[in-house]
Amino acid sequence: MHSQSIRLIDWTMPLVFILCAALVVSGGPNYLISFGWADATIVNRYEGAGLVQYLALILVPILFVLGVATVRPAPMELDDLGGFARISLFLGRVTMLLIALLVGVMTFEVVLRYVFERPTLWANELSLWMAGFLFLFAGLYAMQQRSHIRIFLVYDLFPRWLQKACDTFSTILILIFMAAMIWGGYGEVSQQFFRWELMGTAFDPPVPATLSPAILIVISLVAVQAVSNLIVDWNKEKEIHGVIEEIDVDELTLGAVGDSIHEKKKDD
Repeated sequence: MHSQSIRLIDWTMPLVFILCAALVVSGGPNYLISFGWADATIVNRYEGAGLVQYLALILVPILFVLGVATVRPAPMELDDLGGFARISLFLGRVTMLLIALLVGVMTFEVVLRYVFERPTLWANELSLWMAGFLFLFAGLYAMQQRSHIRIFLVYDLFPRWLQKACDTFSTILILIFMAAMIWGGYGEVSQQFFRWELMGTAFDPPVPATLSPAILIVISLVAVQAVSNLIVDWNKEKEIHGVIEEIDVDELTLGAVGDSIHEKKKDD
């Protein structure tokens, strides 16, 4: 853990990446037409990609590389950037901004619906669409931060060599799950994407066409991150995980001091 000042690039880079990625994702059928991958149904409903969409397609990988290269851990995050961690950490920043954007969309809808009595047709479906990507990226970020659910009651009793064996076994299970998901789902996912399957609502966003491939991609990233965690943590010393972590102790201490000062002021 360490303390660093917040830089403007720490949040502008993920924000611009989100905007460009949103253009790319929403313009999926346009790219399919331009690249010659679309069937007659898509050709009749959409047009080929324009200049702005091509520019967004070029910028997405550039912004991704720059974001990964410039990302820094926050004070409350693990400062280990070995292996695959930079990619997961940058996508964690994307996840945090997606939460703020999602709240903004929901707030906008609530104001229009209950203040101006003019609800939108798109806000609810857009919120679900964004939330799908948010939950996927949040799982990858949780894996990188080792903040997923883990039961240490028995694990802490093991010697370090047995802990390594348990970590290896759990990583193998994750790899098997990834392989099973890709093997079983690739055919259906590719069909949903290439026919640009829509949600079937009033707004009709392409949730199946975009989220289904994202599930397989993020599951693969989670598996890679799990392998990276195993490699990075392999030579670490044995740790004992207490009921209360250090950060919790600091927060409790500061809270107790604040309450004591507040009570003293009341007495005075």
